[in-house]
Amino acid sequence: MQSNCTGRYRLSKAIRITGGSVAFAMTSPGNSIYLASRSSRRRELLTQIGVSFETLLLREAPPRGADIDETPFSGEAPAGYVSRIACIKAELSRRWLIERGGPLRPVLGADTAVVFRGRIFGKPASPAHAGEMLAALSGQTHEVLTAIAVAAEKETRTRTSTSIVRFRDISEREILRYLALDEAHDKAGGYAIQGVAAVFVTEIVGSYSGIMGLPLYETARLLQDCGIDIFP
Repeated sequence: MQSNCTGRYRLSKAIRITGGSVAFAMTSPGNSIYLASRSSRRRELLTQIGVSFETLLLREAPPRGADIDETPFSGEAPAGYVSRIACIKAELSRRWLIERGGPLRPVLGADTAVVFRGRIFGKPASPAHAGEMLAALSGQTHEVLTAIAVAAEKETRTRTSTSIVRFRDISEREILRYLALDEAHDKAGGYAIQGVAAVFVTEIVGSYSGIMGLPLYETARLLQDCGIDIFP
């Protein structure tokens, strides 16, 4: 599903647009983008399909807080939520580039959420919170939604990938052992499918890369629409 970004934005009170850093990842003049994400998984997936990029971080001084407020609006649909957050990440980063006078290229933002019985499971606030989410998902089927947004010269476009994941029953002991690995940190739903949590998965319908955090089919289509050559 593709659309243009519209809707309400809610930024973190602590956000600073005037500071930032660009961490070099790859370069290819005229065929490169910015990735507005700290996710190593998204960097790996972009590299997998041959996209040249630089990682754009809005802040430079630790400790980093949230760049934006990712709290869902009251009554907000999950698909609308991930699309809105992805758009904010892309558009905020492009605005930062304009204000800093940096080279302008398309900016890719993404957001992932686990959805269970209509509830949005984002990143866990603590290990205990991650454990609660895993206990809820045990033996159940849930959705994983990842939206991507590309902010370019004239507009910001977005696509959303929806996948279905089923977990086997997970014992309390397994949850505690999994949490001890620290793999759940900063992961939507409290798990990483590319890690040890793969042993919990009995069935997937949809995009494996989307569940990881960057659906490659949708990403390639959106970047090609912006003139980025996926097969240089």
